[in-house]
Amino acid sequence: MKEMLSSSDDISEMDSVQVLGPERNPNDVASIQKRSKIWNFLKRNAFVTLTVTAVAGGIGLGFALRHINMSTAEIKYLTFPGEILMRMLQMLMLPLIISSLIAGMSSVDRKAYGRIGLRAFTYYMVTTIIAAFTGIGLAVVIQPGKSSRHTTEPSGGTAEAVQSVDAFLDLIRNMIPSNLVEACFRKYRTVYSSSNSSGKYLGVFNKTENTPIPGKSDGINLLGLLVFSIAFGLILSSMETEGKPLRDLFNSLNKAIMLLINIVIWYSPVGIIFLLAGQIVKMADAGEIGREVAMYALTVIIGLMIHSLFTLPLIYILVTRNNPLRFVGGILQALTTAFGTSSSSATLPVTFHCMEKNHNMDKQVTRFMLPIGATMNMDGAALYEAVAALFIAQIHNMDFDFGQIIVLSLIVTAASTGAAGIPQAGMVSMVIVLASVGLPTEDISLLMIVDWILDRLRTATNVLGDCIGVGVVQHLSRDELQSFSPAGKNLVWTQEMP
Repeated sequence: MKEMLSSSDDISEMDSVQVLGPERNPNDVASIQKRSKIWNFLKRNAFVTLTVTAVAGGIGLGFALRHINMSTAEIKYLTFPGEILMRMLQMLMLPLIISSLIAGMSSVDRKAYGRIGLRAFTYYMVTTIIAAFTGIGLAVVIQPGKSSRHTTEPSGGTAEAVQSVDAFLDLIRNMIPSNLVEACFRKYRTVYSSSNSSGKYLGVFNKTENTPIPGKSDGINLLGLLVFSIAFGLILSSMETEGKPLRDLFNSLNKAIMLLINIVIWYSPVGIIFLLAGQIVKMADAGEIGREVAMYALTVIIGLMIHSLFTLPLIYILVTRNNPLRFVGGILQALTTAFGTSSSSATLPVTFHCMEKNHNMDKQVTRFMLPIGATMNMDGAALYEAVAALFIAQIHNMDFDFGQIIVLSLIVTAASTGAAGIPQAGMVSMVIVLASVGLPTEDISLLMIVDWILDRLRTATNVLGDCIGVGVVQHLSRDELQSFSPAGKNLVWTQEMP
């Protein structure tokens, strides 16, 4: 046995001499180290590299096939791998939104953090709704998907007009579904029945009246599932030990869904190649689409800048009366990490460090708010999804009235709240939004052309919103934090403006 060990040691020494022997040229060692650094960089950014390569490959394949007069059936066969990607994303919509919301809401300890939790939840909802309306306002004003090419091509799939009052009532009805199983694939929608009244009445003959009657439309009733999931999660959080088995079940389900999303996301570059190729082959004017996609990206970037540089700092100033520049300076490491990793969840350790070490934030607030904010507070995602939905609607020459815009804002808020804090998980919530408002989900391939950079910008916006939320809630909860501590010291943030 000793002889075998000694012989193996001799072999390993010989191998090490061959690899790192004294006869090795220093230039060779430097080149090996350089190659290892490049390899490590590619491993860290493998998904981004694959996505950018897939976008370039899809665009190239599409333009190469434009010279061939492909039939509709051939284009459908070309986009089949992309169709598989969209089917997988749609498959994950329902379990993702339910598991993430119930798991997030059930983790709230209402007894220990009653007022703090209420303030945090209010902050998350207010900033997300503001971000959604910022995106909607910019998309309506700039109209990135409108061009002369579409003015003469009205869409044949425009939905039947619904009066604003009935649209608002439908919104409330869908928030309280009569059947949860049916809400998974169908939602309530008012339709109109024309009734003619013959004869003379007050000098009016043959009066036609549109009578609203109950109807259904295909698609997930996201609002109803959202309301149920939030209520169910809050009930679970109040059941203490009795609700622990169900809380553990939904936490495990949420983790399993996240792992499934990771697997699907690694397949997405393959689907993106063929989805983009199919879209480019079908384009009547590729240059026009390129300009519209550029305008879409510019609209999203302007919206993110408004929300990050104006809205969030203004909220911070109004509540805390402190300098937001000084605050942002202490979280630059978290913001750069968010931009580099494109993941709120992966940035979480750095965010903890910045908030607790650089700003002396109370751990009772950071450990409560930051993990929930990484999955619930998605300001950047809400803004991006609102612009993207209206952009696709404008491409298809579909105009949203005020009632539909209100519904869109609520759906965007709900979908972004349940989004996963991992790279490209916005694709899943984007599919939810498009399917909920009746827009074609395959057009998501157009968004993927510029999504690799927009994903990083909106992740940085999400992390900034999380950090400012901690500062705002801690400032408002000074009395509660002091009462939690026996000594009542070192719990309130000490970085006040001079």
